[in-house]
Amino acid sequence: MDATATDRFEASRNRLASLAYRMLGSAADAEDAVQDAFLHWQAADRRLIAVPEAWLTKVVANLCLDRLRSAQARRERTVGAWLPEPLLDGDPMLGPADTVEQRESVSLAVLTLMERLSPVERAVYLLREAFSHSHAEIAEILDITESASQQHLHRARRRVSAARRRADEVDPASTRRIVEEFLAAATSGRIDRLVALLTDDATAITDGAGLTETLLHYDTPERIAAIARAGFKPTAAKRRFVGGTPAIHYALVNGGPAILVVLGDRVVGSVAFDIANGRIATVRGIASPTRLARVTEVWRQREPDAPLIAQW
Repeated sequence: MDATATDRFEASRNRLASLAYRMLGSAADAEDAVQDAFLHWQAADRRLIAVPEAWLTKVVANLCLDRLRSAQARRERTVGAWLPEPLLDGDPMLGPADTVEQRESVSLAVLTLMERLSPVERAVYLLREAFSHSHAEIAEILDITESASQQHLHRARRRVSAARRRADEVDPASTRRIVEEFLAAATSGRIDRLVALLTDDATAITDGAGLTETLLHYDTPERIAAIARAGFKPTAAKRRFVGGTPAIHYALVNGGPAILVVLGDRVVGSVAFDIANGRIATVRGIASPTRLARVTEVWRQREPDAPLIAQW
């Protein structure tokens, strides 16, 4: 393949990866889909491809659909038993963020809710909401009719809207203050303060520090406060478990507030928050190394801000 064809593909790589990540919720799977698309691009008779970007979008979308429809994926992605992989803000895989719809489509809340959609509903929703394709273009990409595209979008919007709790559009300083208060209360063991920071219907979901194959769910402020205290109050045993004395940083993950536990140059934990009515409505914790690989990769490319806790 000549350099011009390679350059044309590379010019689309970030956009394709962004679509694949939104479809699959996994950076590793998104990278695999884009690499498979590159192999298709290599093998194609490119003289017959009038609009390369449209052709590549179709290939990636359908590769992702194949993955979502597979029996293995259905077992792995049972609703309530799966969390999307977090990405640091600024990661090119997050893609366009110019509109509210684009920003929401990559939030951890919406990526989780899209597990309720069929694969085609998910594809239509993302191609329309995040990438502004017309229904005619979507019909061509997915080999469906325009009418079917409109119907899938209507159902997807209804299901996502009915299931989600919209996070506050709060100023960054207020958001950071709430997260800092949560961390301070958790590390000092102040259960009452933790409960006060949570909404009455708060929920939490974690991978159990990467030790369990199933996710752990907590659905009352008291239970969430107890598990936060158990997880964040420092002890020698916990330091041995993570392999040293980590720092804890404030960060933005998928557009929302989060804290990262960092040991050396490796992210060993991510806790992301949804804020509603000035309190924390949802907590999502991930410590599995495989699910933090992309966060660690991007983290190493940056000069981090001063940590909230330099030595935990």
